[in-house]
Amino acid sequence: MERGGFVAAHKERTLKNLAFQGSGAFGNAVTRLEAFAYSKGAFSWIKDPEIDAWYEQQAAERDRKKREALLHKIQQKLYDDARFLPIWELGFLCASGPRVAVSGVGTIKLYSYSAPFEDIQLKS
Repeated sequence: MERGGFVAAHKERTLKNLAFQGSGAFGNAVTRLEAFAYSKGAFSWIKDPEIDAWYEQQAAERDRKKREALLHKIQQKLYDDARFLPIWELGFLCASGPRVAVSGVGTIKLYSYSAPFEDIQLKS
């Protein structure tokens, strides 16, 4: 799927069995929570009324310390409920499996992917 189609399908929430979300956008905790944890956020699939209530309360709060405390409560709930997994695996091509005779994994020292691709051989 191309990037534009993927982003559109992700925002429309039509993708199924998706476990990856990431952002390189600038911002602070509030901007990240709005996009990924608040139920009306652009990239959020979370429907938690408690998080939504806390988010709306902190948005209206003027006292900095109270806002900070509410943000910490939201972050702690997300952490406790394991809504976000600290796992990252890049999607590089790696030739391995039962059909591969010579994979190329480990051919280049300290390079964790199969390379060079010209040396990969399939079983006949």
